[in-house]
Amino acid sequence: MSVIGASEPYILALANQKGGVGKTTTAVNLAGELARRGQQALLVDCDPQGNATSSLGISKRDLQYSTYEAIMGGVGLDRAIRSTGRARLDIVPANEHLAGAMVELVNAERREWRLADALSQVVGYDWVLLDCPPSLGLLTLNALCAARGVIIPLQCEYLALEGLAQLNRTIDLVRDYLNPRLTIIGVVMTMFDGRTNLAQQVVEEVRRYFPQRMFNTLIPRSVRISEAPSHGQTIAEYDPSSRGALAYGALADEVLRRIDRQAVVR
Repeated sequence: MSVIGASEPYILALANQKGGVGKTTTAVNLAGELARRGQQALLVDCDPQGNATSSLGISKRDLQYSTYEAIMGGVGLDRAIRSTGRARLDIVPANEHLAGAMVELVNAERREWRLADALSQVVGYDWVLLDCPPSLGLLTLNALCAARGVIIPLQCEYLALEGLAQLNRTIDLVRDYLNPRLTIIGVVMTMFDGRTNLAQQVVEEVRRYFPQRMFNTLIPRSVRISEAPSHGQTIAEYDPSSRGALAYGALADEVLRRIDRQAVVR
């Protein structure tokens, strides 16, 4: 199954200004699951920490070109694309050089649109997933201006709720003033531990806040999910029968159904 209207890829940002919510883990594993379902997927690491890059076993020290050069115009984005060694899954990697873009973009022309401009030349992919940094700065703003949809990973802890309203307001502002086609595809709850009342309460609170947008799939708190990046693998590669692998597979299926439905409506 391909995204309807896939003459251009569906660009999907994974964003949350709070760190430690499973954003990169979700970006990497969702990209891997889409590829496993026959989709051509490109993961763009938009975080100077480069965690998505290292999670797929790519050394951040050996990069000739990266997201930094693509955003700042040093090279075309096509020259920064690298194979992950997996079928149908490529990556635009990142390292600490991308931190310089946060400063250089401040006075740059079309500073909010640099990533969108770079991605406009991308062909041959059904999906482009943007792993955003844990902030609402110019790198995240570039991702939101380039994307058609946003997935918000949210940790099942009380404090994770505090930034949700702020992120929602930011997305509304981007939609109103910069990118009118941007929409929230859904909120995915991560690090869920069904044995605790708190996790259940947080899920119910988010469901009240986003009644139509919360994904049914709950990503479990799992040591196996945490271990997989240290081996340069997705959870489906590291432990395909684990609860985490099954959950990310279910999430990919939900995303495909949800995006297809939106495409039909449009």
